[in-house]
Amino acid sequence: MSIVTVQLGQCGNQIGHEVFNSLCSDIHGTHGLCSKKENKSYHDSCKERFFCEEESGVPIARAVLVDMEPKVISQTLSMAARSGHWKYNSHSHFCQKQGSGNNWANGYSVHGPKHKEAIMNLVQKEAEKCDRLEGFFTIMSMAGGTGSGLGAFVTQCLRDAFPTSFILNHVIWPYGTGEVIVQNYNSVLTLSHLYQSSDALLVHENDVIHKICAQLMNIKQISFRDVNQVIAHQLGSVFQPTHTAGGGSGYSRNPLGDLMETLVPHPEFKMLGLRNIPQMPENSLAYSTFSWPGLIKHLRQMLIANAKMEEGIDWQVRPPHPGSFIPSTNKPLHFNTSIANLVILRGKDVHSIDLGSFQDPSLYTSWLNPQDAFNAWETPRAFNKYEKSASLVSNSQFLLKPLDSIVGKAWNMFASKAYIHQYTKFGIQEEDFLDCFTTLEQVISSYTNL
Repeated sequence: MSIVTVQLGQCGNQIGHEVFNSLCSDIHGTHGLCSKKENKSYHDSCKERFFCEEESGVPIARAVLVDMEPKVISQTLSMAARSGHWKYNSHSHFCQKQGSGNNWANGYSVHGPKHKEAIMNLVQKEAEKCDRLEGFFTIMSMAGGTGSGLGAFVTQCLRDAFPTSFILNHVIWPYGTGEVIVQNYNSVLTLSHLYQSSDALLVHENDVIHKICAQLMNIKQISFRDVNQVIAHQLGSVFQPTHTAGGGSGYSRNPLGDLMETLVPHPEFKMLGLRNIPQMPENSLAYSTFSWPGLIKHLRQMLIANAKMEEGIDWQVRPPHPGSFIPSTNKPLHFNTSIANLVILRGKDVHSIDLGSFQDPSLYTSWLNPQDAFNAWETPRAFNKYEKSASLVSNSQFLLKPLDSIVGKAWNMFASKAYIHQYTKFGIQEEDFLDCFTTLEQVISSYTNL
Protein backbone atom coordinates (compact mmCIF):
# COMPACT_ATOMS: atom_id res chain seq x y z
CA MET A 1 0.00 0.00 0.00
CA SER A 2 1.18 3.49 -0.75
CA ILE A 3 1.61 6.64 1.31
CA VAL A 4 1.19 10.13 -0.15
CA THR A 5 3.46 12.69 1.52
CA VAL A 6 2.19 16.26 1.78
CA GLN A 7 5.01 18.78 2.33
CA LEU A 8 3.77 22.06 3.79
CA GLY A 9 5.66 25.34 4.09
CA GLN A 10 9.41 25.95 3.95
CA CYS A 11 10.31 23.53 6.75
CA GLY A 12 7.99 20.76 5.47
CA ASN A 13 9.41 20.96 1.95
CA GLN A 14 13.03 20.95 3.05
CA ILE A 15 12.54 17.99 5.40
CA GLY A 16 10.41 16.11 2.83
CA HIS A 17 13.24 16.40 0.32
CA GLU A 18 15.76 15.00 2.84
CA VAL A 19 13.39 12.14 3.72
CA PHE A 20 13.13 10.99 0.08
CA ASN A 21 16.91 11.44 -0.27
CA SER A 22 17.49 9.27 2.78
CA LEU A 23 15.10 6.55 1.53
CA CYS A 24 16.79 6.52 -1.86
CA SER A 25 20.35 6.42 -0.58
CA ASP A 26 19.30 3.54 1.66
CA ILE A 27 17.81 1.56 -1.25
CA HIS A 28 20.79 2.19 -3.51
CA GLY A 29 23.37 1.42 -0.83
CA THR A 30 25.34 -1.81 -1.17
CA HIS A 31 25.41 -2.22 2.58
CA GLY A 32 22.28 -4.32 2.98
CA LEU A 33 24.09 -7.14 4.85
CA CYS A 34 21.30 -9.54 3.90
CA SER A 35 20.46 -12.04 1.16
CA LYS A 36 19.78 -10.87 -2.40
CA LYS A 37 16.19 -12.06 -2.14
CA GLU A 38 15.62 -10.14 1.11
CA ASN A 39 17.23 -7.03 -0.39
CA LYS A 40 15.02 -7.21 -3.47
CA SER A 41 11.77 -7.53 -1.54
CA TYR A 42 12.87 -4.63 0.75
CA HIS A 43 13.63 -2.56 -2.36
CA ASP A 44 10.27 -3.33 -3.99
CA SER A 45 8.34 -2.69 -0.80
CA CYS A 46 9.97 0.74 -0.30
CA LYS A 47 9.28 1.72 -3.92
CA GLU A 48 5.62 0.75 -3.72
CA ARG A 49 5.28 2.69 -0.51
CA PHE A 50 6.88 6.01 -1.47
CA PHE A 51 7.53 6.17 -5.22
CA CYS A 52 5.83 5.53 -8.53
CA GLU A 53 7.81 4.35 -11.55
CA GLU A 54 8.39 6.48 -14.61
CA GLU A 55 9.17 5.25 -18.13
CA SER A 56 12.66 6.73 -17.80
CA GLY A 57 13.26 4.46 -14.80
CA VAL A 58 13.74 7.33 -12.34
CA PRO A 59 11.38 6.86 -9.38
CA ILE A 60 8.96 9.73 -8.74
CA ALA A 61 8.12 10.60 -5.13
CA ARG A 62 4.44 10.23 -4.21
CA ALA A 63 4.31 13.76 -2.83
CA VAL A 64 2.47 17.06 -3.03
CA LEU A 65 4.50 20.21 -2.30
CA VAL A 66 2.68 23.26 -0.94
CA ASP A 67 4.10 26.65 0.02
CA MET A 68 2.93 30.23 -0.15
CA GLU A 69 6.19 31.45 -1.67
CA PRO A 70 7.99 29.89 -4.65
CA LYS A 71 11.68 29.90 -3.66
CA VAL A 72 11.93 26.77 -1.52
CA ILE A 73 9.76 24.64 -3.80
CA SER A 74 11.76 25.50 -6.92
CA GLN A 75 15.02 24.73 -5.06
CA THR A 76 13.59 21.44 -3.79
CA LEU A 77 12.36 20.33 -7.22
CA SER A 78 15.69 21.06 -8.92
CA MET A 79 17.81 19.45 -6.17
CA ALA A 80 15.77 16.25 -6.41
CA ALA A 81 16.00 16.17 -10.20
CA ARG A 82 19.77 16.78 -10.08
CA SER A 83 20.31 13.82 -7.75
CA GLY A 84 19.56 11.42 -10.62
CA HIS A 85 18.20 8.81 -8.17
CA TRP A 86 14.66 10.17 -7.85
CA LYS A 87 12.56 13.24 -8.60
CA TYR A 88 9.28 14.95 -7.84
CA ASN A 89 6.40 15.02 -10.31
CA SER A 90 6.77 18.39 -12.02
CA HIS A 91 3.00 19.05 -11.71
CA SER A 92 2.48 18.09 -8.07
CA HIS A 93 3.29 21.39 -6.44
CA PHE A 94 1.38 24.53 -5.52
CA CYS A 95 2.91 27.86 -4.60
CA GLN A 96 1.98 31.53 -4.45
CA LYS A 97 4.00 34.73 -4.33
CA GLN A 98 3.10 36.24 -0.96
CA GLY A 99 3.88 33.94 2.03
CA SER A 100 1.87 33.84 5.28
CA GLY A 101 3.99 36.26 7.34
CA ASN A 102 4.43 33.79 10.24
CA ASN A 103 0.76 34.22 11.01
CA TRP A 104 -1.24 31.03 11.66
CA ALA A 105 -4.56 32.79 11.05
CA ASN A 106 -3.39 34.00 7.63
CA GLY A 107 -2.49 30.44 6.59
CA TYR A 108 -5.61 28.87 8.09
CA SER A 109 -8.36 31.42 7.38
CA VAL A 110 -7.12 33.14 4.21
CA HIS A 111 -4.79 30.96 2.14
CA GLY A 112 -6.51 27.70 3.13
CA PRO A 113 -10.04 28.40 1.89
CA LYS A 114 -8.76 30.43 -1.08
CA HIS A 115 -6.53 27.67 -2.46
CA LYS A 116 -8.35 24.61 -1.13
CA GLU A 117 -9.58 23.42 -4.52
CA ALA A 118 -6.19 23.66 -6.25
CA ILE A 119 -4.33 21.91 -3.41
CA MET A 120 -6.90 19.13 -2.96
CA ASN A 121 -6.93 18.50 -6.73
CA LEU A 122 -3.20 17.79 -6.60
CA VAL A 123 -3.69 15.47 -3.61
CA GLN A 124 -6.53 13.67 -5.39
CA LYS A 125 -4.37 13.10 -8.49
CA GLU A 126 -1.53 11.66 -6.37
CA ALA A 127 -3.99 9.44 -4.49
CA GLU A 128 -5.43 8.11 -7.76
CA LYS A 129 -1.97 6.99 -8.90
CA CYS A 130 -1.75 4.55 -5.97
CA ASP A 131 -3.00 1.01 -6.54
CA ARG A 132 -3.99 1.02 -2.89
CA LEU A 133 -3.80 4.25 -0.94
CA GLU A 134 -3.04 3.71 2.72
CA GLY A 135 -2.98 7.27 3.92
CA PHE A 136 -1.16 10.56 4.18
CA PHE A 137 2.04 11.66 5.84
CA THR A 138 2.13 15.44 6.25
CA ILE A 139 5.33 17.28 7.18
CA MET A 140 5.10 20.75 8.72
CA SER A 141 6.52 23.05 11.36
CA MET A 142 4.45 24.75 14.06
CA ALA A 143 6.30 28.06 14.38
CA GLY A 144 5.52 29.87 11.11
CA GLY A 145 2.34 30.61 9.21
CA THR A 146 2.11 28.36 6.15
CA GLY A 147 3.24 25.00 7.56
CA SER A 148 1.21 25.53 10.72
CA GLY A 149 -1.95 27.37 9.62
CA LEU A 150 -2.31 26.06 6.09
CA GLY A 151 -1.07 22.68 7.35
CA ALA A 152 -3.86 22.46 9.92
CA PHE A 153 -6.40 23.49 7.27
CA VAL A 154 -5.15 20.95 4.71
CA THR A 155 -5.19 18.19 7.36
CA GLN A 156 -8.89 18.92 7.99
CA CYS A 157 -9.55 18.80 4.24
CA LEU A 158 -7.75 15.45 3.98
CA ARG A 159 -9.87 14.09 6.81
CA ASP A 160 -13.08 15.23 5.05
CA ALA A 161 -12.05 13.99 1.60
CA PHE A 162 -10.53 10.66 2.72
CA PRO A 163 -12.45 9.66 5.86
CA THR A 164 -11.11 6.08 5.90
CA SER A 165 -7.43 6.85 5.18
CA PHE A 166 -4.84 7.22 7.92
CA ILE A 167 -3.34 10.66 8.54
CA LEU A 168 -0.03 10.95 10.36
CA ASN A 169 1.19 14.50 10.94
CA HIS A 170 4.90 14.95 11.36
CA VAL A 171 5.35 18.13 13.38
CA ILE A 172 8.52 20.12 14.03
CA TRP A 173 8.53 21.66 17.49
CA PRO A 174 10.13 25.14 17.48
CA TYR A 175 13.34 26.08 19.29
CA GLY A 176 12.59 27.02 22.90
CA THR A 177 14.49 30.30 22.57
CA GLY A 178 12.32 31.17 19.61
CA GLU A 179 12.58 31.86 15.93
CA VAL A 180 9.31 33.79 15.73
CA ILE A 181 7.81 36.07 18.39
CA VAL A 182 4.34 34.50 18.03
CA GLN A 183 5.54 30.88 17.68
CA ASN A 184 3.80 29.79 20.89
CA TYR A 185 0.43 31.06 19.60
CA ASN A 186 1.02 29.36 16.25
CA SER A 187 1.99 26.12 18.00
CA VAL A 188 -1.03 26.05 20.30
CA LEU A 189 -3.41 26.72 17.40
CA THR A 190 -1.73 24.07 15.25
CA LEU A 191 -1.62 21.30 17.87
CA SER A 192 -5.19 21.76 19.02
CA HIS A 193 -6.53 21.69 15.44
CA LEU A 194 -4.43 18.68 14.46
CA TYR A 195 -5.68 16.86 17.53
CA GLN A 196 -9.19 17.03 16.05
CA SER A 197 -8.40 15.67 12.59
CA SER A 198 -5.18 13.64 12.70
CA ASP A 199 -4.76 9.98 13.71
CA ALA A 200 -1.41 10.67 15.35
CA LEU A 201 1.22 13.39 15.68
CA LEU A 202 4.84 12.36 15.36
CA VAL A 203 6.94 15.11 16.92
CA HIS A 204 10.57 16.17 16.51
CA GLU A 205 11.93 18.95 18.72
CA ASN A 206 14.39 21.31 17.05
CA ASP A 207 16.38 21.75 20.26
CA VAL A 208 16.88 17.99 20.62
CA ILE A 209 17.98 17.46 17.01
CA HIS A 210 20.33 20.45 17.31
CA LYS A 211 21.95 18.80 20.34
CA ILE A 212 22.34 15.52 18.43
CA CYS A 213 24.09 17.40 15.59
CA ALA A 214 26.46 19.08 18.06
CA GLN A 215 27.20 16.24 20.47
CA LEU A 216 26.80 13.03 18.46
CA MET A 217 27.50 14.17 14.89
CA ASN A 218 30.29 16.56 15.94
CA ILE A 219 29.09 19.27 13.56
CA LYS A 220 30.63 22.63 14.41
CA GLN A 221 28.50 25.06 12.38
CA ILE A 222 25.05 23.51 12.40
CA SER A 223 22.81 24.39 9.43
CA PHE A 224 19.10 23.66 8.91
CA ARG A 225 20.18 21.04 6.39
CA ASP A 226 22.18 19.18 9.07
CA VAL A 227 19.16 19.22 11.39
CA ASN A 228 16.86 18.06 8.58
CA GLN A 229 19.15 15.18 7.64
CA VAL A 230 19.09 13.82 11.19
CA ILE A 231 15.27 14.08 11.22
CA ALA A 232 15.07 12.36 7.82
CA HIS A 233 17.35 9.55 9.00
CA GLN A 234 15.13 8.97 12.04
CA LEU A 235 11.95 8.97 9.94
CA GLY A 236 13.49 6.57 7.43
CA SER A 237 14.42 4.24 10.28
CA VAL A 238 10.70 3.95 11.07
CA PHE A 239 9.12 3.94 7.61
CA GLN A 240 11.46 1.75 5.62
CA PRO A 241 10.00 -1.78 5.26
CA THR A 242 10.03 -4.18 8.21
CA HIS A 243 8.49 -7.48 9.21
CA THR A 244 5.79 -6.93 11.82
CA ALA A 245 4.90 -9.41 14.53
CA GLY A 246 2.49 -11.96 13.10
CA GLY A 247 2.78 -10.40 9.66
CA GLY A 248 3.93 -13.57 7.92
CA SER A 249 7.15 -13.77 5.93
CA GLY A 250 6.69 -10.72 3.70
CA TYR A 251 7.24 -7.06 4.49
CA SER A 252 4.38 -5.19 6.11
CA ARG A 253 2.03 -3.71 3.52
CA ASN A 254 0.40 -1.07 5.71
CA PRO A 255 2.96 0.80 7.82
CA LEU A 256 0.66 3.65 8.88
CA GLY A 257 -2.14 1.31 9.95
CA ASP A 258 0.29 -0.91 11.85
CA LEU A 259 1.78 2.15 13.55
CA MET A 260 -1.62 3.47 14.69
CA GLU A 261 -2.82 0.03 15.78
CA THR A 262 0.24 -0.55 17.96
CA LEU A 263 0.65 2.95 19.39
CA VAL A 264 -2.66 4.82 19.54
CA PRO A 265 -5.17 2.78 21.57
CA HIS A 266 -7.25 5.83 22.53
CA PRO A 267 -7.99 9.10 20.65
CA GLU A 268 -7.05 11.19 23.69
CA PHE A 269 -3.43 10.02 23.40
CA LYS A 270 -1.87 10.64 20.01
CA MET A 271 1.49 12.33 20.64
CA LEU A 272 4.34 10.12 19.45
CA GLY A 273 8.04 10.69 20.14
CA LEU A 274 10.90 9.07 18.26
CA ARG A 275 14.37 7.99 19.40
CA ASN A 276 16.99 6.31 17.23
CA ILE A 277 20.37 4.76 18.13
CA PRO A 278 23.23 4.68 17.34
CA GLN A 279 23.81 8.07 15.66
CA MET A 280 27.28 9.16 14.64
CA PRO A 281 29.24 10.78 11.81
CA GLU A 282 29.61 8.48 8.80
CA ASN A 283 33.42 8.45 9.04
CA SER A 284 33.24 6.99 12.58
CA LEU A 285 31.08 4.03 11.59
CA ALA A 286 34.02 1.93 10.40
CA TYR A 287 35.62 2.11 13.86
CA SER A 288 32.51 1.31 15.88
CA THR A 289 31.03 -1.96 17.00
CA PHE A 290 27.68 -2.36 18.69
CA SER A 291 26.08 -5.27 20.46
CA TRP A 292 22.31 -5.71 20.53
CA PRO A 293 22.14 -6.09 24.35
CA GLY A 294 24.03 -2.78 24.69
CA LEU A 295 21.77 -0.94 22.23
CA ILE A 296 18.60 -2.31 23.82
CA LYS A 297 19.78 -1.42 27.33
CA HIS A 298 20.47 2.18 26.24
CA LEU A 299 17.18 2.48 24.37
CA ARG A 300 15.19 1.24 27.37
CA GLN A 301 16.90 3.68 29.73
CA MET A 302 16.31 6.52 27.23
CA LEU A 303 12.62 5.62 27.42
CA ILE A 304 12.46 5.40 31.21
CA ALA A 305 14.49 8.56 31.89
CA ASN A 306 13.05 10.51 28.94
CA ALA A 307 16.55 10.99 27.52
CA LYS A 308 16.71 12.59 24.09
CA MET A 309 19.84 10.79 22.92
CA GLU A 310 22.24 8.07 23.98
CA GLU A 311 24.69 10.49 25.58
CA GLY A 312 24.04 11.89 29.03
CA ILE A 313 21.30 9.42 30.02
CA ASP A 314 20.34 9.49 33.70
CA TRP A 315 20.96 5.88 34.77
CA GLN A 316 19.59 6.53 38.28
CA VAL A 317 15.96 6.58 37.10
CA ARG A 318 14.20 3.29 37.79
CA PRO A 319 10.62 2.17 37.17
CA PRO A 320 8.39 1.94 40.27
CA HIS A 321 8.21 -1.51 41.86
CA PRO A 322 5.39 -3.63 40.43
CA GLY A 323 2.42 -4.04 42.69
CA SER A 324 3.08 -0.87 44.69
CA PHE A 325 0.30 1.55 43.94
CA ILE A 326 1.74 5.02 43.62
CA PRO A 327 -0.56 7.96 42.89
CA SER A 328 0.70 9.67 39.74
CA THR A 329 1.76 12.74 41.71
CA ASN A 330 4.28 10.77 43.82
CA LYS A 331 5.91 8.89 40.99
CA PRO A 332 9.71 8.47 41.10
CA LEU A 333 11.33 11.64 39.90
CA HIS A 334 11.62 12.00 36.10
CA PHE A 335 10.18 8.52 35.45
CA ASN A 336 8.48 8.48 32.05
CA THR A 337 5.28 6.38 31.96
CA SER A 338 4.28 4.86 28.61
CA ILE A 339 0.96 3.98 27.04
CA ALA A 340 2.51 2.00 24.20
CA ASN A 341 5.95 1.46 22.67
CA LEU A 342 7.22 0.15 19.37
CA VAL A 343 10.84 -0.92 18.88
CA ILE A 344 12.16 -1.29 15.33
CA LEU A 345 15.36 -3.30 14.83
CA ARG A 346 17.40 -3.37 11.63
CA GLY A 347 20.55 -5.27 10.72
CA LYS A 348 22.62 -8.28 11.66
CA ASP A 349 21.29 -11.02 13.96
CA VAL A 350 17.96 -9.30 14.65
CA HIS A 351 16.27 -12.64 15.27
CA SER A 352 18.33 -13.36 18.37
CA ILE A 353 17.41 -10.27 20.40
CA ASP A 354 15.77 -10.40 23.81
CA LEU A 355 13.29 -7.53 24.26
CA GLY A 356 11.80 -8.77 27.52
CA SER A 357 12.93 -5.63 29.35
CA PHE A 358 10.45 -3.59 27.29
CA GLN A 359 7.57 -5.81 28.41
CA ASP A 360 8.00 -4.90 32.07
CA PRO A 361 4.48 -3.93 33.30
CA SER A 362 5.92 -1.16 35.50
CA LEU A 363 6.83 0.85 32.35
CA TYR A 364 3.20 1.13 31.30
CA THR A 365 -0.04 2.64 32.42
CA SER A 366 -2.26 0.20 34.27
CA TRP A 367 -5.17 0.20 31.82
CA LEU A 368 -3.37 -1.58 29.00
CA ASN A 369 -2.02 -5.12 29.08
CA PRO A 370 1.83 -4.99 28.62
CA GLN A 371 1.49 -7.67 25.92
CA ASP A 372 -0.65 -5.23 23.90
CA ALA A 373 1.34 -2.14 24.89
CA PHE A 374 4.65 -3.31 23.42
CA ASN A 375 5.43 -4.36 19.84
CA ALA A 376 8.59 -4.99 17.86
CA TRP A 377 9.25 -4.87 14.10
CA GLU A 378 12.46 -6.09 12.54
CA THR A 379 14.38 -6.79 9.36
CA PRO A 380 17.82 -8.34 8.76
CA ARG A 381 18.45 -5.62 6.21
CA ALA A 382 20.68 -2.87 7.58
CA PHE A 383 19.63 0.78 7.31
CA ASN A 384 21.76 3.57 5.85
CA LYS A 385 25.25 2.17 6.54
CA TYR A 386 24.52 1.17 10.16
CA GLU A 387 25.26 -2.52 10.70
CA LYS A 388 22.81 -2.54 13.62
CA SER A 389 20.30 0.15 14.50
CA ALA A 390 17.27 0.45 16.74
CA SER A 391 14.42 2.96 16.82
CA LEU A 392 11.82 3.54 19.48
CA VAL A 393 8.47 5.15 18.70
CA SER A 394 6.78 5.90 21.97
CA ASN A 395 3.36 7.10 23.07
CA SER A 396 4.40 8.26 26.53
CA GLN A 397 5.02 11.35 28.64
CA PHE A 398 7.96 12.30 26.36
CA LEU A 399 6.29 15.54 25.26
CA LEU A 400 4.60 16.56 28.47
CA LYS A 401 7.23 19.12 29.51
CA PRO A 402 7.61 20.86 26.13
CA LEU A 403 3.81 20.92 25.70
CA ASP A 404 3.25 22.38 29.14
CA SER A 405 5.91 24.99 28.50
CA ILE A 406 4.55 26.09 25.11
CA VAL A 407 0.97 26.35 26.44
CA GLY A 408 2.20 28.30 29.48
CA LYS A 409 4.14 30.82 27.39
CA ALA A 410 1.24 31.27 24.97
CA TRP A 411 -1.19 31.77 27.87
CA ASN A 412 1.00 34.47 29.42
CA MET A 413 1.03 36.37 26.14
CA PHE A 414 -2.70 35.84 25.68
CA ALA A 415 -3.46 37.07 29.20
CA SER A 416 -1.81 40.38 28.38
CA LYS A 417 -3.52 40.45 24.92
CA ALA A 418 -0.13 40.62 23.17
CA TYR A 419 -0.34 40.39 19.35
CA ILE A 420 -3.95 39.17 19.44
CA HIS A 421 -4.94 41.82 16.87
CA GLN A 422 -2.68 40.09 14.32
CA TYR A 423 -5.01 37.09 14.50
CA THR A 424 -8.41 38.78 14.91
CA LYS A 425 -7.92 40.69 11.65
CA PHE A 426 -7.93 37.30 9.88
CA GLY A 427 -11.00 36.06 11.73
CA ILE A 428 -9.48 34.07 14.64
CA GLN A 429 -11.27 35.38 17.74
CA GLU A 430 -10.35 35.23 21.41
CA GLU A 431 -12.92 32.45 21.92
CA ASP A 432 -11.03 30.36 19.34
CA PHE A 433 -7.87 30.79 21.35
CA LEU A 434 -9.68 29.75 24.53
CA ASP A 435 -11.04 26.61 22.85
CA CYS A 436 -7.51 25.69 21.78
CA PHE A 437 -6.14 26.22 25.28
CA THR A 438 -8.93 24.03 26.68
CA THR A 439 -8.15 21.22 24.21
CA LEU A 440 -4.46 21.21 25.06
CA GLU A 441 -4.99 21.54 28.83
CA GLN A 442 -7.08 18.38 28.56
CA VAL A 443 -4.27 16.59 26.67
CA ILE A 444 -1.71 17.70 29.30
CA SER A 445 -3.98 16.53 32.10
CA SER A 446 -4.54 13.12 30.46
CA TYR A 447 -0.83 12.49 29.96
CA THR A 448 0.03 13.76 33.45
CA ASN A 449 -2.36 11.29 35.08
CA LEU A 450 -0.95 8.19 33.40
